[in-house]
Amino acid sequence: MKIAFDVDVLSKQMSITDMVHKVSEWGYKFIEQSPHPRINPFYKHPKFSRECQSEYQKALKETGVEISSFIVVYRWSGPTEEQRQFAVKNWKRMIEIAVDMNVPVINTELSGDPHQPEICEGMWYRSMEELLPIIEREGIRIEIQSHPYDFCENNNETADLVKSFRSENLKYLYCAAHTFFYDQGKGNINGMLDYAGNDLSHVLFADTMNHTLDCRYILNPPGVDATIHQHLGLGEGEVDFNCLFEKLREMKFSQRKFKVGGESIACVSLFGYPEKIARQAIDTRERIEQELLSN
Repeated sequence: MKIAFDVDVLSKQMSITDMVHKVSEWGYKFIEQSPHPRINPFYKHPKFSRECQSEYQKALKETGVEISSFIVVYRWSGPTEEQRQFAVKNWKRMIEIAVDMNVPVINTELSGDPHQPEICEGMWYRSMEELLPIIEREGIRIEIQSHPYDFCENNNETADLVKSFRSENLKYLYCAAHTFFYDQGKGNINGMLDYAGNDLSHVLFADTMNHTLDCRYILNPPGVDATIHQHLGLGEGEVDFNCLFEKLREMKFSQRKFKVGGESIACVSLFGYPEKIARQAIDTRERIEQELLSN
């Protein structure tokens, strides 16, 4: 199992070189590269100039750190055909970048409109029909996660979307910070991970509050069309991490190796408090090691 750090917070504070060295300083051997304005910006075409690639590769060589995975977010579910076509073009370029950088895994969201789920699901299947042959040819593992305010927020339904292709190149990602969106506030981690089953290849570690409980969040005006979640330090929210770690041990998650993309990935995905990140990054890595790798 690879333990990676999502560098979203660091990307906003420092250069690529300093970002890689900081992750290494915190004891990580792997980076999960989330959307970055110089590499793979949200929704827009990948950039990644020769200069940017050279800087990144030099920093990786200096530290011995590797990129476990890229995160990309494109509107491959539309809802318009123009958006979908742009997103597919972005995907094709991002696959080229992953191959060139020897990164075997890309994880992503469905990135649709919750008010048009039928259209967005159809658009997503259309995009997959175009992209999956390329993904399989290039030997990339694509991992899909549900995300708040997407056309599908539900764990089991998204796992069904992944499983419907019966492809070794498509797997499922569970984000702990989305737990209460995944099953309408129940937080039944055991049931959801059982449902994902052998397709679970990636877990994101961060905490959140249960948004379904009365007055956890107060939005004005009432009924505003929005969703809220957090990526807090473990123990700062209401996710049952004792249960999560116990279930992952039961599933032998840390020992999983897949035909495509290699080992499973545990990624520390903390965004809430940049001023705490130096301590939380180390604490969370150490807990994952203790809970999943100590035996």
